[in-house]
Amino acid sequence: MPEPVDPRRPRRDAEPHRESPGGPGGVPFRPAGPAPDRHGRPTTRGPLGPTTLRPGLPGRSSGSGGRSGFYPPARPTAWSRGAAVVMADDEELVAGRHPVEEAFVAGRRARRLLVTPQRRQALERLVLHATALRIPVVEVEGGTLTATAGFDGHQGVALVVEARRFAAPDEILARAIRRGEPPFVLALDSLEDPQNLGSLLRSAEAAGVDGVLFPTRRQAPLSPAAVKASAGASEHLLLAPVDDLAGALADLHLRGLRIVGADADAALTYREADLRGPLVLVVGSEGRGLAPPIRRRCDVLIRIPMRGRIASLNAAVAGSILAFEAAMQRGKPEAEPPTGSPPAAAALDSGDVPAGHAAEPPRGDAGTSG
Repeated sequence: MPEPVDPRRPRRDAEPHRESPGGPGGVPFRPAGPAPDRHGRPTTRGPLGPTTLRPGLPGRSSGSGGRSGFYPPARPTAWSRGAAVVMADDEELVAGRHPVEEAFVAGRRARRLLVTPQRRQALERLVLHATALRIPVVEVEGGTLTATAGFDGHQGVALVVEARRFAAPDEILARAIRRGEPPFVLALDSLEDPQNLGSLLRSAEAAGVDGVLFPTRRQAPLSPAAVKASAGASEHLLLAPVDDLAGALADLHLRGLRIVGADADAALTYREADLRGPLVLVVGSEGRGLAPPIRRRCDVLIRIPMRGRIASLNAAVAGSILAFEAAMQRGKPEAEPPTGSPPAAAALDSGDVPAGHAAEPPRGDAGTSG
């Protein structure tokens, strides 16, 4: 006669069985795959990290051929403090209010907008603009955004965009032809400080430079900090990295451009030099100035007279002075605001948002530093 079975005790020959943290009625425990969330609900890994499956929401039915198999959480995802947001290889980060605004204006293809909860109200118009363009808005902690951007001046907002498409020197010359003016190119010889790089890009765009050449090696990276220092000007310039900067300058010389280098020991001052016509303005690195191969490619070397005890200027300051001197000599007209198009704020208020991501978002005050 078989031994009576106590229903409160598991059978010895039964396979061990564990239930999910959800308690009775949950799915069987499976060690493979993403762990359940703190409520015991199954998760899957989406583009923004682990996401809870929400099978009870409308629009999800078996075999309906409808929406995807998971839905994002109802509330914006909050990342843990200090953990950087993981981005794909074809993504980059634009951090800071003005850079994010200019990325929208330039039509960069955005994938998600990151904001800190403490700054969300101050950035509400940017959030509304992203929402109108159907760009996901994700809340992150300030430490997370700092770890992702690599600096703490992000102002609580960043935009994840598709990787930047760099230009070629020929595209810079083609832009000058479209503008109907002589080419105006800035060449950077191994700048070391991302802040200097960004500041010089900001001045270059304001002075009407068509594009910027820089070497692929021994050059400060175009990091989120550099983009922030440029106040978004990097979104409107053609940036052309080259493997051989000296060779690229020689090629531009053959095409009729004059190569003018900034050198502290030059005999000619920048006011005495003729900076009109097709021009390449070369600025050297902060420590050693122009490298010898670059110096040999220059047709003219110019300097900025110093009256005080300090013998040199910051590379970004010196390059900015020379860029605006060239712009003045070349007689570039001041930029006029576009006419015939409503401001972005009015477009958002009326609900009329242009297609794509090129709609201009609301801007801050013109005098506010980026």
